[in-house]
Amino acid sequence: MSDSTPNPTKKPYLLENHNDQRIDNYYWLRDDSRKDEKILSYLRSENEYADKWFESAEDYKTGLIDEMVSQVPENETSFPVNNGIYNYYEKTSKSDQLSRYFRKDKYGNEELLLDANLKLLNQEYYSIKSISPSFDNSLMAFSEDNNGRREFTIKIMNTVNMTLMNDEIKATTGTALWSSDNKYIIYLKKDPITLISNSVFAHKVGTFESEDMLLYREDDLEFNLSISLAKSKKYIYINIESTNSNEIRLVDINDPTASPKIFINRKESHLYYLDHIKDNEFYILTNDKSPNFKVLKADLSTNSDLDIMEVVVDHDNDVYINTVIHFKNYLGLEIRYNGLPELSIINLETQERHAIEFDDNAYDVEFAFNNNITEPVFNYSYSSLTTPNSIYSYDLKDSISNLLWEKEILGFDKLNFKDQRFFIEARDGIKVPVITIARSDTDISSAPILFYGYGSYGINIDASFRSTLIPLLNRGFVFSIINIRGGGEMGKHWYEDGRMLNKMNTFNDFNDGVRAVLKIGIGDSKNVFARGGSAGGLLMGAIINIEPNLYKGILSGVPFVDVLTTMSDPSIPLTTFEYDEWGNPAVEDEYFYIKQYSPYDNIRETNYPSVFITSSLYDSQVQYFEPAKYTAKLREFNKSNNPILMKMNLIGGHGGLSGRLNQFNEVSEEYNFILNLVD
Repeated sequence: MSDSTPNPTKKPYLLENHNDQRIDNYYWLRDDSRKDEKILSYLRSENEYADKWFESAEDYKTGLIDEMVSQVPENETSFPVNNGIYNYYEKTSKSDQLSRYFRKDKYGNEELLLDANLKLLNQEYYSIKSISPSFDNSLMAFSEDNNGRREFTIKIMNTVNMTLMNDEIKATTGTALWSSDNKYIIYLKKDPITLISNSVFAHKVGTFESEDMLLYREDDLEFNLSISLAKSKKYIYINIESTNSNEIRLVDINDPTASPKIFINRKESHLYYLDHIKDNEFYILTNDKSPNFKVLKADLSTNSDLDIMEVVVDHDNDVYINTVIHFKNYLGLEIRYNGLPELSIINLETQERHAIEFDDNAYDVEFAFNNNITEPVFNYSYSSLTTPNSIYSYDLKDSISNLLWEKEILGFDKLNFKDQRFFIEARDGIKVPVITIARSDTDISSAPILFYGYGSYGINIDASFRSTLIPLLNRGFVFSIINIRGGGEMGKHWYEDGRMLNKMNTFNDFNDGVRAVLKIGIGDSKNVFARGGSAGGLLMGAIINIEPNLYKGILSGVPFVDVLTTMSDPSIPLTTFEYDEWGNPAVEDEYFYIKQYSPYDNIRETNYPSVFITSSLYDSQVQYFEPAKYTAKLREFNKSNNPILMKMNLIGGHGGLSGRLNQFNEVSEEYNFILNLVD
């Protein structure tokens, strides 16, 4: 250990549950106020230590940043979103960190609404989550975050004279939805301690937040709220959801202060979602007796019994239905089949059904920007590892896709890259999807390889375009995504088989996938790297505890690594909402199951690979003290000479610093780390 290596004090702290004792020597690094100077000093020392390591290493970072910047056009304009007589969109110049927000009327007159870059002139962090114009376009609500904690403040602008109003609503989720008369916004508040979204309010424009009307409050800490506007623009959905069940209440935007109506009462293990058709008619996407979901049709005024509703699309064991949306006489389904997303179209008059076909081996596709559902046309977004983000319209009568917008990536030619998709066999015989990409001229049998995984919450990790990956591929790397259990790629069972008391499947799938890919001749076994963030950081911690010699280096972003201690403490933000994901340590068998994989608890004396950990002090999802403690303990037990480094942003949140150039800098530093490790 060099003189500059951080060596935090060890203060034994006893944790006891179910007659099981654990000693945490670094528990003292938790400070919810984030003001303890001794802790801040330690975090700064970690940053300095990491900086010194990079200063002594070869500088790949400068070239990586230059290449990422070179891909960016001088000016970019996002896909325009229509609201009445205006189109709303963002513009970003090459030198901008953040977007500038504009609108243009039908005559082509353009107006600047907000320039987020101005805030970064006087502060280190700033982000705008969303802008929401009123139906008549005379007002615009927007939400901002000044430290990365994701506690957004909603403000309202008068867009007639471009002045800010006095309205200011703090500690929200950042989503603001308008009533039809343009007088109210509906929004969600977060609990100040748990950060769980638990209450819905109606705010009358021009009044104080203290006068806002509470529409609904959820007291069960295992449920979290979200709000969204029906495509019909008649209702606001309040979705009250836990991992296994939910309940939707409807706010009539013509009567926004009325008590929200329950659509179907919550019950154990029932999830459902709505698409309003007209009047009282709804499509219901439900998993009732249908783990992969089915589509029903019902009348709100007369029907709440699922068993007597009309079945529109029945359950299919091989097809998972993710979303349902109607367009005139057609029904659109976002589905997953054989691990890939698809858009399936049903003609409601003829009952004919077809899927849109795509050429790429793997891709990401979903319905997007559909503000008008009265015409036989819809929009969808599409990308792949070799195709930049694109927006298409689809003519339902002629079954033709038309390109409306594509993100420009300067110097990129998809013909220079080759992707593959195949299945490997995990140790229990399950077939796991794997996606790889490399330059066409790379000898993949001897190339360094970077694996990526997530495997939690049923979240799908699809093969979407990643512009920041191109410079790494240009330096001879192979990149591979392993769709491990715990995600939702293969359907509902894929998620169920990788959560709670099945969580070990997630980690075994990843390590099995890495070894299988190497065995078929993809990647150099001496130069194997892996990357994951948040729950994917948990994955990183678990896989190197299980098989440390498999990896040369690990990139662990905002890692959720102290699972047992965090899930045992309901005061830690978002904990109770996730009992059905990881387990509740108050239950004995769940406690001991978590203990067998929790990365922090399973650090042992062994030769660990090189590890670069990144986090942010104000992260609301994974509290900063988890990666801080993990770094200290991992370095203490590591028997190899491989570096264990941590960079802690002292401002910023779960996504790191705000701003595109800042993010280029952070990604380039991660790539710089692994490039310096390649033999």
